[in-house]
Amino acid sequence: MKTVSRLARWARRTRRDDGSVAIEAAIIMPPLIMFVCLAIAGGRVVTSGAKIDAAAEDAAREASIHRTAASAQAAAQAAAAESLNDQGITCASSSVSIDVGGLSVPVGQVGTVTVTISCTVTLADLLLPGAPGARTLTSTATSVVDQYRQRGV
Repeated sequence: MKTVSRLARWARRTRRDDGSVAIEAAIIMPPLIMFVCLAIAGGRVVTSGAKIDAAAEDAAREASIHRTAASAQAAAQAAAAESLNDQGITCASSSVSIDVGGLSVPVGQVGTVTVTISCTVTLADLLLPGAPGARTLTSTATSVVDQYRQRGV
């Protein structure tokens, strides 16, 4: 009789699932956390790209309303920096390239000003294994120069 009761108790003890939730959590949580970090990284890249697009458009428009190439370049640089700052984008490194060739066309002809902004967005703070520490995003925008506006020399 004692043997049966001991065997029954041992069988009941081994069938219990105490601690199985902890094991399931240990198996499921790391991939779940990585998926959330990956979604955050993707969101950061997409929103940063849209904000850099807007900064390039602002800079191109600002450059297109100036009459001289020097003042257009200075204004575009300032507009790009201000737009990125206002939108909360912190670039690890950035560059602004401005083509003001459209300001040298004769009055009556259509010219364009093109601005290209490159910004390196950091992703290292997400601690995502295998992900790059940064991503360089580039955006180009073109704005038309008023064909009847006087231009500087």
